[in-house]
Amino acid sequence: MTAVLISADDLRKALSDSDSRVHVLDVRWALGDPDGPQHYLDGHIPGAVFVDLETELADPPSPAHGRHPLPDLAHLQKCARSWGLREGEPVVVYDATGGMAAARAWWLLRWAGAPDVRILDGGLPAWERAGGETATGGEPDPVPGDVVFSPGNMPVIDADGAANWAGVLLDARAGERYRGEVEPVDPRAGHIPGAVSAPTAENLTADGTFKSAEELRARFADLGSDEVAVYCGSGVTAAHQVAALAVAGIEASLYPGSWSQWSNDPKRPVATD
Repeated sequence: MTAVLISADDLRKALSDSDSRVHVLDVRWALGDPDGPQHYLDGHIPGAVFVDLETELADPPSPAHGRHPLPDLAHLQKCARSWGLREGEPVVVYDATGGMAAARAWWLLRWAGAPDVRILDGGLPAWERAGGETATGGEPDPVPGDVVFSPGNMPVIDADGAANWAGVLLDARAGERYRGEVEPVDPRAGHIPGAVSAPTAENLTADGTFKSAEELRARFADLGSDEVAVYCGSGVTAAHQVAALAVAGIEASLYPGSWSQWSNDPKRPVATD
């Protein structure tokens, strides 16, 4: 299985090579925090290109398709070329929230056929702890890339697939949202009947790095992990769960529409137990 993560030390070594062809993407985004571009300007890994999750890694939201539908492939390819991505060259994605947003870029690029995409383990905080420098302000526009995308390189399910999933369906949201105790953004509270609560935050250690492969294997074995599919609120943090499962050596399908699509369809049942 292709490596999922890269450590801050290994990224520093790769970028110190004068012949380095590693492309670094800053994907800082969080629900309720629209200031990713400003966070980038305030400090980022030198040479990194900012990627806007809302406009570049998703199509416009709608009740029928969810808050972060998968982007049109031609749009994604156009954006990736504007980031400077070139055919066959490695990509590293990062954020400052343990990979919760960066994993969306990791998953999408892998889905579109990019062969070597890794999440910076621990994100910008790990980079700074490792002695990595940061740059402020903008960066020169990258030389346009030539990457060519094709879809379908990561498994995906739709709402019907989630409704009839024969294996383990993991709900990656916080436990209180799964139980229907709170619902801050979507029209109905609860979870897809039959889904198992598996909050994404439990993939991480206290310092925001991923738990070891052994720890993650043990975690998912306890939840059941034969045929696995994952959803979350809008398909973003579910990508983090897919990444954690990949670290553990388990392939998982993503339900991109997730709860934001499911809960907008009155025909879909909701569970709270």
